[in-house]
Amino acid sequence: MSDNKASLAGVRVLDLSRVLAGPWATQILGDFGADVIKIEKPGAGDDTRVWGPPFIDNGEGDAAYYLAANRNKRSVAIDFATPQGAELVRKLAPRCQIFVENFRPGGLKKYGLDYASIAAINPAIVYCSITGFGQTGPYAKRPGYDYIIQGMGGLMSLTGEPNGEPMKSAVAVADLFTGMYAVTAILAALRHAERTGEGQQLDVSLLDCQIAMLANLGANYLTSGATPQRLGNQHASIAPYQVLATADGHIILAVGNDGQFRDFCRAAGSALADDARFATNEERVIHRQALTEALDPILRARTTAAWIAALEAADVPCGPINTLDQVYADPHVIARGAVETAKRRDGTTMQLAVNPVRMSATPPSTRRAPPPLGQDTEQTLRELLGLDERELSEL
Repeated sequence: MSDNKASLAGVRVLDLSRVLAGPWATQILGDFGADVIKIEKPGAGDDTRVWGPPFIDNGEGDAAYYLAANRNKRSVAIDFATPQGAELVRKLAPRCQIFVENFRPGGLKKYGLDYASIAAINPAIVYCSITGFGQTGPYAKRPGYDYIIQGMGGLMSLTGEPNGEPMKSAVAVADLFTGMYAVTAILAALRHAERTGEGQQLDVSLLDCQIAMLANLGANYLTSGATPQRLGNQHASIAPYQVLATADGHIILAVGNDGQFRDFCRAAGSALADDARFATNEERVIHRQALTEALDPILRARTTAAWIAALEAADVPCGPINTLDQVYADPHVIARGAVETAKRRDGTTMQLAVNPVRMSATPPSTRRAPPPLGQDTEQTLRELLGLDERELSEL
């Protein structure tokens, strides 16, 4: 698909973010056709380039972590801590509609790259600032990391076994949710800027986003005043909605209503649905421990595959717990095209997860593999700033 058929064709992003939340947001914008200019420090680049193993190129290239969040971008190596570098970035800003950064509040002001400075030369700019704690408040100057935010934002207090230690998610969900919220805000602000010519600063913080995505558990507390406790793999409001052992492994049983529970009992040859303690979801939640004890010998009597076959036939939601090798080998995952091969200019190939959104007219696409550091510096400065060979050599 050519760039001019993409949803965000003609939109250019100046990306000063690094690590995950910001790069995740700009990668998504790039997937939808935006021209993303990733500014990186010469000789070092994004921190995640060295966050390995594993690495590509026989262990000598970029880390897989970097590859996960940096497709569809140009890499432009500019040291904006120098006056010349900061001036180059300022010259690029009027040629962009979106500016993304994740420095601490006020951290870019000394370089003339803060919102006020950029808005003075490009009043329509959508300037997205991603931080750990936001631009205001007593914690504003603190550095923010996903792990800390999962703890401070309550997620870890809800995750893990009831008698175990608080547990983080294996995937950096605070960073990723923040990146997704940032994309939503950027597109909303871009629509406003296109209508009115008025840009704005977006203040997007990991802690704010983590608290927002507590969803039903946050609402439970706000409604009842009762602090939710860790339930391991069980659901706070539905039962049975949990992991159970089978004859050869485990299965996820996700019974969402009373009708599904009766269907489960028929498929299992069990009379549990006739027990008053288990007749309704409310009673099952109240008596969840007794329910789990009753279900345990029933589920252990068959293999995981046998249960999935029987329960799918009965239209009872269930599923296996796949390891990643099983995930990527799953025939449905393969049929949906979840993985693609991307190639750098030097011929280096890599396997990448694709953008998961399917669109009938303007689908996202991978036009650029995650670039080596500085690959696009000279081309970008020639194309957008009109620099000649002498000026480039001086830089």
